[in-house]
Amino acid sequence: MNLLQTKIAYLKGVGPKKAEILQKELGVSTYQDMLNQFPFRYIDRSQIQKAAYINDESVYYQLVGTISNIKMIGAPRATRATGVFTDDSGSIEVVWFRGLKWLKNRFKPGVKYVLFGKASEFNHNYNFVHPEIEEYDPKDPLIGEGLQGVYNTTEKMKDHGLGTRTIAKLQKLILQQVYEYIPETLPKALIEENQLIPRRYAYYEIHLPANNIEIQQATRRLKYEEHFFFQLKMLRNKMHREQAIKGHVFNVVGDYFNGFYKNHLPFPLTNAQKRVAQKRVIKEIRKDLGSGHQMNRLLQGDVGSGKTIVALMVMLLALDNGFQACLMAPTEILATQHFATLQEQLKDMDINFALLTGSTKIAERKKIYAGLADGTMQIVVGTHALIESKVVFKNLGLAIIDEQHRFGVEQRAKFYEKTDIPPHTLVMTATPIPRTLAMTQYGDLDVSKIDELPPGRKPVQTYHVYNDDRYRIMMFMKQQIALGRQIYVVYPCIKESENTDMIALQEGYEALLHDFPEPQYKLCVCHGRLSAEDKDFEMQRFINRNAQIMVATTVIEVGVNIPNATVMIIENANRFGLSQLHQLRGRVGRGADQSYCILVTDHKLTADGKTRMKTMCSTNDGFEIAEVDLELRGPGETGGTRQSGQIEMLIGDLQKDGALIPQVREAAIKLLADDPKLIKPENRMLREHYKELFAQTFDWSQIG
Repeated sequence: MNLLQTKIAYLKGVGPKKAEILQKELGVSTYQDMLNQFPFRYIDRSQIQKAAYINDESVYYQLVGTISNIKMIGAPRATRATGVFTDDSGSIEVVWFRGLKWLKNRFKPGVKYVLFGKASEFNHNYNFVHPEIEEYDPKDPLIGEGLQGVYNTTEKMKDHGLGTRTIAKLQKLILQQVYEYIPETLPKALIEENQLIPRRYAYYEIHLPANNIEIQQATRRLKYEEHFFFQLKMLRNKMHREQAIKGHVFNVVGDYFNGFYKNHLPFPLTNAQKRVAQKRVIKEIRKDLGSGHQMNRLLQGDVGSGKTIVALMVMLLALDNGFQACLMAPTEILATQHFATLQEQLKDMDINFALLTGSTKIAERKKIYAGLADGTMQIVVGTHALIESKVVFKNLGLAIIDEQHRFGVEQRAKFYEKTDIPPHTLVMTATPIPRTLAMTQYGDLDVSKIDELPPGRKPVQTYHVYNDDRYRIMMFMKQQIALGRQIYVVYPCIKESENTDMIALQEGYEALLHDFPEPQYKLCVCHGRLSAEDKDFEMQRFINRNAQIMVATTVIEVGVNIPNATVMIIENANRFGLSQLHQLRGRVGRGADQSYCILVTDHKLTADGKTRMKTMCSTNDGFEIAEVDLELRGPGETGGTRQSGQIEMLIGDLQKDGALIPQVREAAIKLLADDPKLIKPENRMLREHYKELFAQTFDWSQIG
């Protein structure tokens, strides 16, 4: 039997009840699960302080003494309890707000206890609120050992005697039993080449370090291992797709592509597009499309960089080879914008294309269904309506998914069900992806990047102002309108709420009507509660310059392209993430005139809020913004279906491990080149651990 898979309930000091708490709160059910709960920092438990000398709220204290005078406060039902902790230097108050019914008989008179925790100052006196307390044992192995790990715990765990000190003791007990049985997972050559310590050493030193050097080398080994297996998984997924999943062969560059490129291209490609899109992106895509394997490529480019023109040219390649193409967008506004672009750019070409959204009339919908089924409808642009079961393609060869992070993975996978051979897939995003995140989250996709804006565009100037600067904001808006420019004013919500102090769209619209009265000024409104027809009507008023100010929510975040709009005012800007702020700013600066983004907040900003405002004002570089956003928000899960929050790593950190990840990926590539099926004897333990890690996981990451 594998001792590491022993149920945690069998560990001395745990038992069924605590095991149940550990499972519910941390997902810990075995010894291995517990060992994978790593400390998030370390404290020095070697010193015992005195109650009389406590004078700092920022440090941890360890005291040894007695507890007396337990009192329940509050009537008729106690709301808190207090007690007095005494050592040979003096006394200090201890306060509890939970678990009160257990306190009365918990502490024995005259018995010494160890108290550990941070002090709090209240009314110029210090006390301890819910410190860790346990009976003092002079032979306790954790007292006097020096560095002790601090572990993630919950209030429920603490109420059941599972605080960080108890977790540290349990880790030591487990290591005493299983240390000799902790298997190595990496080949000897890889360990030596990268100067890694053995795995069992790493587990021991991460939980029971003698000094900071041991912590550093243990952390590096465990981070390396976690990133290595993750990269191995991504790379093997990619190899599997390239070798096992057949793809339609597009080997013709014909009249559609060449005719559009020579006669209908609406503007010269920028240097970046010539270099990246034409020479590299298009070349890379053509190579994928002619390989006989299914393409799965990510095209990333900042707002306004010209991804749409690349997408159109790739769709024309599909048509040249007798296949249908589709372009799926997350919102009706963006889908309609793409469709309008196609109408403009393909107006002189004999191509049959349509728009399919939730608002498409039944009669038109039936015509589109029939055209897709018999192959006469060559291109369809739409929302998630494209993946409904009623949509049947005759020969779908290419699926382009814009702003792909807004779709669930299962939704994107539905295109695979519509053909016997999966269509080639090109996913596009205007949210730039940091290099380390791209390597990990998109490690099984081929990545292309457009990294320059079209010529003639000026960087948007961004300013952070406060609510009490409204007069200056209003005067600036009037100056811009006098120059013939248009303005967006964006709010985070539509109506006021009792639970927030945000300025809502409704309130803001009324204030703007007062400051910009008709008939001199015209305002339009766009938000998610309007019908599709009303949204389109309001948008057309703005596009046709029948309104100078558009008051909106984030429905205009993507897909709105109005070069005459030069000012983006974002109210309650601290309520938006960096990615959203960058997307909203991307609605202006799309013409030759200087554009501006004004971030409006109150004076009460969190540290993260200040960081977001500072970042937006200091750079227009989407990739730099994405790095900060990654640090603030986390990258999401990669192999599953959740797309926000932290990637589920035990000790690895995409933001902090930026220097390590490229090394790890290179090592994984090298190993797979030598042993693609992981069958060599020296890779036996690696293969076994790989199976153990990923056997139970359906890998959505192959979908992209």
